[in-house]
Amino acid sequence: MIDLTKEYEEIGVLSPFWQNLRGLVDSGAAEVATGSIRLLNDLPSDVEIYADPLISKVFHNLVDNAVRHGGTVTKIRFYSMQKDGPRDVVCEDDGVGISADLKEKIFTYSSAKNHGLFLSKEILSITGVTITEAGEPGKGAKFVLTLPPEGYRKSAKS
Repeated sequence: MIDLTKEYEEIGVLSPFWQNLRGLVDSGAAEVATGSIRLLNDLPSDVEIYADPLISKVFHNLVDNAVRHGGTVTKIRFYSMQKDGPRDVVCEDDGVGISADLKEKIFTYSSAKNHGLFLSKEILSITGVTITEAGEPGKGAKFVLTLPPEGYRKSAKS
């Protein structure tokens, strides 16, 4: 509870800034012991997102949750999809998935197995990013982060 309070107090303290998306996934996932689970980062290397400095914790939490709660996970994959407005960043695994009755509850403080997804939702909301779970139970979890159009750009270095 003390750790949660400390982390929650850090959200929004520093101003958001442009950060390399692929690098954020790499740094967030690097702190998770994935064992034999393959981690595929298929995000473009030339895309930046405008996000809170704590954004790498979101990617850490997604990988950590897959490892700890995914059961039969052998692969975790990050990729992006472009639609008419926002860009979707997807984290999916091939584990047991999340039951339909928990898809919304996992993002709430009171119902989460741990509070990582609650904190992740709060971190993302600072810059208008939403997170949903769109996987099929029994076929893996699929977290979709929807970035507003003004929340991503091609890197100036590209």
